[in-house]
Amino acid sequence: MPATVVVGGFFGDEGKGKVIAYMALRDRPSIAVRGGVGPNAGHTFTIDGRAYKVRMLPSAVAYRGCRLMIGAGVLVDPGVLLKEVEEFDARARTVVDANAGVIEHRHKEMDRSEHARVIGTTGSGSGPANAERVSRMLKLVRDLRDEGLAGLAGDVSLLVNEALDRGEHVLVEGTQGTFLSLYHGTYPFVTSKDVTASAICSDVGIGPKRVDDVLLVFKAYVTRVGAGTLENELDREEARRRGWLEVATVTGRERRAAPFNMALAKRAVMLNSATQIAVTKIDVLFPECKHARAYEQLSTAARRFIESIEDELRVSVTLIGTGEDIYDMVDRRRGG
Repeated sequence: MPATVVVGGFFGDEGKGKVIAYMALRDRPSIAVRGGVGPNAGHTFTIDGRAYKVRMLPSAVAYRGCRLMIGAGVLVDPGVLLKEVEEFDARARTVVDANAGVIEHRHKEMDRSEHARVIGTTGSGSGPANAERVSRMLKLVRDLRDEGLAGLAGDVSLLVNEALDRGEHVLVEGTQGTFLSLYHGTYPFVTSKDVTASAICSDVGIGPKRVDDVLLVFKAYVTRVGAGTLENELDREEARRRGWLEVATVTGRERRAAPFNMALAKRAVMLNSATQIAVTKIDVLFPECKHARAYEQLSTAARRFIESIEDELRVSVTLIGTGEDIYDMVDRRRGG
């Protein structure tokens, strides 16, 4: 399985960080490369009770045997990235594409406008930086001279394609979720670029024929931060009662919640050409399934829920998250 792309199926917050960290440790890719927007997305994974949060490095940082790369289409906040590189002692294995855009402090100031507040941005500076990129005015990583980031610069697209030529496994990580796409989402309450699988490949610099699998990650219910449509949204107290009231990694804002949306999921499968599905937090819907690591350990109700997704979407659910720890996972790729 040379190249696998992992993207979110709803509005972000689907648990991609956990899924990617698990896949990295189980599948041992030679390279994990991140596409997507920039530090406006946060991924979280938990190992042995300790939670790790990343906004710039791939969530595959948990696996020390792979090189960590950031594609040319990603916006880089030097301060955020260098802090993560230091935290994970990852300098020797980190490469940032020299053509990646750089977020400066002034972009964060611009991201505090009234319009930014209305559409619910994270204030990371990503939107204004992407606007400058479109205008061909944004500073790129290759333009940096005095910052520690310059020492990490390289040709990510070349390195990734050379690895694929050698038959090595590459794990490609997307950010946000399908319906936060600038083109396919609930405009204007969206992020500042496309984040579907094809765009993530473009960010990294790999063509569509190089991708073997697209893994689409859904949560067992739908959550969304900020403004924008959320069909069948629960009120705050009902979300709390069900255990669906969550807090976003980057902003600390509460996530709005709604039941699993099959119609939305079906469209996400179409937009991403999904070949596999991961469903996270099944234990929140079915607490009796917490920590299960084999399909047979899931309750009848939980299995029916998974089977209903497969029947409607006509795609196999291969990974099922059953708890916070990355190894709380039913892996049906391995007969689990």
